[in-house]
Amino acid sequence: MSRSNPNATARHAETTRAATGRAGETLAERYLETQGLRILERNYRVARGRSRLGGEIDLIALDADGTVVFVEVRVRRSGVGGGAAASIGSAKRARLVYAAQTWLSQWSRVPPCRFDVVAVDGDRVQWLKAAFDEC
Repeated sequence: MSRSNPNATARHAETTRAATGRAGETLAERYLETQGLRILERNYRVARGRSRLGGEIDLIALDADGTVVFVEVRVRRSGVGGGAAASIGSAKRARLVYAAQTWLSQWSRVPPCRFDVVAVDGDRVQWLKAAFDEC
């Protein structure tokens, strides 16, 4: 009788979740490009600092009007439980804002910006422009 290795199971689940997330980001990137956005960066990361926030922005894009768009991609197998868009809490928003502020600090003049969400629920892709207002 073989025993399951809980560490191996956890690594497999993480690998599967990471692969699902990457696939969702690729889908979102392609979708946004068809909508006229130009992707500037993917998976922009900021390490934890004294603020202890840190964070990652899935996609940073430029809209045709010059607006910088920080995009959070959320993927769920289905819309059950509020779906992908409902899974962004206040802590996640704070980490996104921190990462965006860090990214924007390289600019001498801060361009207009907004936070969008691309929610992938099963086969359904939903683009939520200005999902929350922090810019």
